[in-house]
Amino acid sequence: MATIINGWRDVPAAARGATIALGNLDGVHLGHAAVLRAAHAARPDLPLAALTFEPHPREHFRPDDPPFRLTLLPAKAAALAAAGASFVYALPFDDAFAAMTAEAFVEEVLHQGLGARHLACGPDFAFGHRRGGDIAFLAREAEKRGMGLSIVPPVQHDGEAISSTRIRRLLQDGYPERAAEKLGRPWEIRGPVVHGDKLGRVLGWPTANIWIGRHLEPARGVYAVTVALPDSTQAKGVANVGRRPTLGGDPETRLETFIFDYSGDLYDQEIGVRLVRFLRPDAKFAGLEELKVAIAQDVVDARAALG
Repeated sequence: MATIINGWRDVPAAARGATIALGNLDGVHLGHAAVLRAAHAARPDLPLAALTFEPHPREHFRPDDPPFRLTLLPAKAAALAAAGASFVYALPFDDAFAAMTAEAFVEEVLHQGLGARHLACGPDFAFGHRRGGDIAFLAREAEKRGMGLSIVPPVQHDGEAISSTRIRRLLQDGYPERAAEKLGRPWEIRGPVVHGDKLGRVLGWPTANIWIGRHLEPARGVYAVTVALPDSTQAKGVANVGRRPTLGGDPETRLETFIFDYSGDLYDQEIGVRLVRFLRPDAKFAGLEELKVAIAQDVVDARAALG
């Protein structure tokens, strides 16, 4: 697991002097992994770190927008660690940080605060007040301070550059397997299992419920999924993303997962539900019997999809 460092002041000595991948890094997709590889390749003698912002600047500037995050910080740090990062600098993005000039970001944050020795980023990385710093500015300012810089071209897939925006659209359109190709892994919603109304148990299909919360809401409907359990094992299952229209509707979107061949108690424990295949859209049924029949078919379809 990467060490998360919440800021750039009073950074431990062991976390200074790294080679750093820069960016929002939402999703930690294959393009982000390429930036990390470039940072490491340029200075393999240094610790590898990633610098990101919490909350995402879009969440700061547009707090009333619907949630859009592919990865919240703990999952992002885990993905960055899997890509080789030892440290994740999660810089608090608040009004003061938003007002920081591009030059101050380079001098106070990267140079003085983190002691960065090398930087890597994509060609569209921008920073500072009103995104006043671009890569040309960064190259000049980094050179003045003895920091190296690698500009990493976008990774192409299916004839287009991989981007977090494109991955979000694929998930919203019901194509998790295509999103997974660009992420390098299935997209996961991770959170604690909450108590529901136990109706799934009554119907014969007990579910582990997670609120979508600040995650992006993918296409509502039924998915074949795999589940990362608290004991680090993995199970298969079928899940529904929605607001339960048959039962009168919920104010928030939830993810309800029936885990195949599992009988343990997961309440208040964290699980990760990985979307593998979209099976059908959310639907409103005439009653519980019709719902029960539909769920039975969903289980059959999910088992077939998962092999």
